[in-house]
Amino acid sequence: MIPFFVQIKCNLGKSYQVANQLADAEIASEIYSTAGDYDLLVKFYVEPGTDIGHFVNEKVQTIPGIMDTKTIITFKAF
Repeated sequence: MIPFFVQIKCNLGKSYQVANQLADAEIASEIYSTAGDYDLLVKFYVEPGTDIGHFVNEKVQTIPGIMDTKTIITFKAF
C-alpha cells in the first residue's frame, strides 16, 4: 500500500462535518484536526498503481465543505 497525506482547508464551521464524512466514507486511515493554514490532516493508503491525483480529485475534493487541499506524497518511513 502507498501512503500519502492530504491537508484540507474547510469552509468556516465545516471541519467536523468534513471529518465525519471522511470517516463515514471509510477511505481515510487517520484524520487529525490541526491548527494553522489547514484544518485537517488526513492519511490515506492506496494500492500501488493507483493515480493519487484522481483519487484526491474524485474521492476527497468532492466532499461538501472542503475549500482547498494540499497533497503530500511520502517516500520512506523511518
